[in-house]
Amino acid sequence: MDDLVGTQAPGCRLTDPAESVAELERALPGLEPHRLPTPASIDWPRLEGVLGTALPADYKLLCELYPAFVLSDFILVSGPAPGAEVTWAEDTEDLEIVAEWCEDADLAIPMHPYPAAGGLLPWATSNQGDYFLWTTSPDGPQEWMVTVASRNGAWWHYAGGAVQFLADLVSGVLEPWALPPVRPEITWVQQPGGGSR
Repeated sequence: MDDLVGTQAPGCRLTDPAESVAELERALPGLEPHRLPTPASIDWPRLEGVLGTALPADYKLLCELYPAFVLSDFILVSGPAPGAEVTWAEDTEDLEIVAEWCEDADLAIPMHPYPAAGGLLPWATSNQGDYFLWTTSPDGPQEWMVTVASRNGAWWHYAGGAVQFLADLVSGVLEPWALPPVRPEITWVQQPGGGSR
C-alpha cells in the first residue's frame, strides 16, 4: 500500500544555484574532478518551450557543469545533452510510469504527473526503480520541492531543490526514508562520446 511518509526540510533552503552546486561538491568530494572543462551549451529556452515549463536553476547549472553520474551505485543523475534537448523534453516514458504509479497509489491527497497543475516531473531515477521528482508549482521552478516515489510504495517530500536534496542525502542530513543508505561516492560517470569511467 502506498503511503505519504511525510516531509523533510533543509535547515535553510539554498536559493542560489552556485551555492547549491558548491554544497553538493562539499558533500560529494569525488564529484568535482568530473566537472566539465567548459560548461555544456544546453539550449534551455528550446527545451523548456517544448516541455511547457521552465526548470529549476540549480538543476540546470548541475547539468551544465557535470556529465551524467551515478551516486553510490544507486541514483542516476542525468540531464539533456546539447543538441538533444527536444528529444529529452519529448521523452515521456518516465512520465508514463509516474502516471501509472499515481493512478495506483492510495494516497490521502492524490498526486498526478506533469503537466497537471502541481504535477510530478521526474529528474532522476534509481537502479531499483525509485523516482526522484519535482512537485511543480505555479509559484515557479525555484519553489518546487522534491518528491521521492519509492518502488516499495513509500512517497515523501523534501522542501528544497534537487541539488540540495542530493547534498543532504549523501551527507546524512536526510533520513533516507524507504531508500537504502546512499554513500557519498560517484560510481559511474558518462564520458564524452557516451563512454563511462
